This record gives sequence, C-alpha cells and structure tokens, in this order.
Amino acid sequence: MKIAVVGLGYVGLVSGVGLAAHGHEVVGVDVLPEKAAAVARGEVPFHEPGLPELLVENLAAGRFRVTTDLSEAMAGAHVSMIAVGTPSGPDGIDLSYVSQAAEAIGRVLGAAAPGHVVCVKSTVVPGSTDGPVAQALARGAGRTGAAGLAMNPEFLREGTAVADFLAPDRIVVGADSSAACDTVAALYAGFSAPLLRTSLRDAEAIKYATNAMLALMVSYSNELAGILEATPGTDVDVVMDGLHLDRRLTALGSAPRRTAELATYLRAGMGFGGSCLPKDVEALRAHGQTVGAPTPMLDAVLAVNRARPGQVLRLLDEALGGLAGRELAVLGLAFKAGTDDVRASSGLAATNALVAAGARVRVHDPLVGPGRVDLPAGVVHATSAEAALAGADGVLIATAWPEYRDLDWAAAAASMRRPLVLDGRNALRRHAWPEAVTYIPIGRAPAASAQEGT
Repeated sequence: MKIAVVGLGYVGLVSGVGLAAHGHEVVGVDVLPEKAAAVARGEVPFHEPGLPELLVENLAAGRFRVTTDLSEAMAGAHVSMIAVGTPSGPDGIDLSYVSQAAEAIGRVLGAAAPGHVVCVKSTVVPGSTDGPVAQALARGAGRTGAAGLAMNPEFLREGTAVADFLAPDRIVVGADSSAACDTVAALYAGFSAPLLRTSLRDAEAIKYATNAMLALMVSYSNELAGILEATPGTDVDVVMDGLHLDRRLTALGSAPRRTAELATYLRAGMGFGGSCLPKDVEALRAHGQTVGAPTPMLDAVLAVNRARPGQVLRLLDEALGGLAGRELAVLGLAFKAGTDDVRASSGLAATNALVAAGARVRVHDPLVGPGRVDLPAGVVHATSAEAALAGADGVLIATAWPEYRDLDWAAAAASMRRPLVLDGRNALRRHAWPEAVTYIPIGRAPAASAQEGT
C-alpha cells in the first residue's frame, strides 16, 4: 500500500520508516524544507537508537522517500497519516497543527486512491478526530465524508521506539466505518501483535489511559519514596522489590519467575518527563474539566511530579548544610537515559532550583551538549563528567546514564572538594564506592543512607 505520512517528527518518522520496513511505499511530508532535506539524506533530527540505520536502508530500497509537496505524496495513496505535534497545557490540547494538516489533505484528496483513509497518528483527546479533524478535512475537500477517518495511536518509548514499532504489544485502530478500519488494519498485516478495532473516540482515549496509568505509577513510587526518606530504617528499593514479587506484577507463564516490564514504572526517581507523560496527563486533565468531570487523581499525579525534584534536592541541602554558595554538579539533562530529549526534564528542573537557591552549577550530559539546551545564567555546561565534578561540593545524578555508572569514581572523588553523591535515580546503588565518598540514595532517611559503601 502507499502511505503519505504528514509530519516527520518523532512519531511520523519512526512510524513511516517502520511501515516502509514492512514493505509499504511510504512518502514522508514535512513543511520545513531543511528537515525534509536532512531526512532525505538519511539524517535523523533526534537521537533514537536504530532509526538512522533503518532510515538509510529504506531510502536505499526506495520504500521510503521525502517531499515537501503534499499533493505529490497523496498521488495514489491509500492512507494519509497525520503525525504532527499536539502541544497542550492547563487550558487543553492545541489541535491547530492537526487541523491544518487535515485541511491540506482535504484539498488534494482528488489525487488519492479510491477509498482513501485519513488516519490520525497524533495524540488527540476523545472527540478530536470526528470533530475538529473531520471539520477541517471537509473544509479542504469542500464536502463532508470525502474520505474515511481512522485513529491509530502510537505506543512508542523514546530510546526503544524502533523495537516498539516493529514488535508492538498491541495495535489499536479506531475508525468511522468497517471499510476504513480494514484499510488501516491492512497496514499491519505483517505484524504479530493483537489488533483491537474500536470507535474513533475509544482509540483516542486508549492512548491517554495508557500514559496516565504510567504517570500514576511513577508519582505513586515517588510519593512513597518521600515518605520513606522521612522514615528511618526503611529503603524504597527494598520495599519496591517486595512489591514486584506480587503475582499480579509477574509476567504470566514465565519460568523462572520474571517481574513484568510494567513494574519498571514502580521505581523511585526524580519524576517523569519527556514529550508524552507530562503533556498527555495535562491534556486529559484539561479534557476532564472541559466535559465537567473532576480529575483529583490526575491533579495529584501532576502535583507530586512537580514537587519531586525539589524534594530530592532537600536531601542535598541537608547533607551540605545549605546550597547557597556551593559548587555543585548535575549529571544528566535528558529526561531519561537513551534519548536527547530534555522536555520536562527533572535534571533541568533541579538545575534551575539549585541556581535559585544560590548554588554555582556545572552540568553534563552524554547526548545533550553545550548549546543544545537553554540553561540559567551562570551555569557552566561541562564537556565531560570529570570536568563537571572537579572542585565540586557535591553532585546530583539526575539521569541514569551508564556512563556515570562506569565513571572512575575514585579519581572523580579525589578531584572534588567534597565527594558527596546524591543519586536521584538510585542508578548506582550497587556500585562499590570509594571509602571517601558519601553516597546518598533516594528513598531512605539521610542518616541511614550517608556513607553507604555498596
């Protein structure tokens, strides 16, 4: 089948290249000529393991190509897939980019194959596809019902998106007719995952239900960690180990017993970030308010997440006897390891809070180099972790990069003015620390955690 993918951001590029890898003819469309040209050369505008190689392979095979001309992409296309951004905030989701794409598709529908389906891949709240998107499509086409409508949510995790697309745990297709559903389902004929056929609105809601649940699990874990940080003699990792042994969190049919992957969201840290969880919980919360449904649980999830970086920094404040005037290092700016995405990053939030408290801060991240992110005035963006640590009174590990686990901590500690390590991700709990290092994990009362050697 021929597919036009509108939008070559994270979702559009991964989905387009993934469908091309399954033998479809895919044309990616982007309004930014420089982005389109870069992708056509095989350059991925963001970090995603495995995607550059897959892009180059499918460009060379002729299964994937790029254009800025939507009418060219739509010529003979069976499906047009809208994968543009849907920013959101406390006032709700912004559908302007999706509506613009739908209206533009409507204007060139005459070039498409008979039975063409317009499929929304962007994350939109229930009622968007059969509401504003359908209206925009009708404006462009000059009539309603000009094409079938479908909603096909993505479940991609940054850092593992290629594997998530090529070997999904589920495929959800919502549509306004059985014919439209059949057309989109045919895109995934070579996939082995279960395919769920739903209404448009159920498909939209499934995406939000998934991300809201994951965010809830993270905030629950972090609220529990905060309680245990004030309770001597407790350890959040031990408590979570016990929780993970619950048979309801164990992969069914596994031998030996194996904790389900879902349980990885039940671990303490500094909060969730990135492009999906914060945005989607905010959007679902705003949608609830719009339809008159209270959202106390979503409100709490967001409140816990906003408060968590400051809660972790209090451990550093107490250990140092104050933050003002201290030389501090923050290791990790990406919201999680394996990506260069700094959106809603707790490392950035912590950096801002440290500066506001009067500390002098140096930062480092393996993928987020100098000039890649806006930092508060006075913050030094070190080119190496060692440079960030030299002369520091303490360090916060904000992202669980393997590079920080493998650092020569004996040498790093010797270069620090005060070798104090606050592990905001508990990523180095099992590390053999030099005797001189004061290591503070999260989820334990400070008096019990200081000077932990293993």
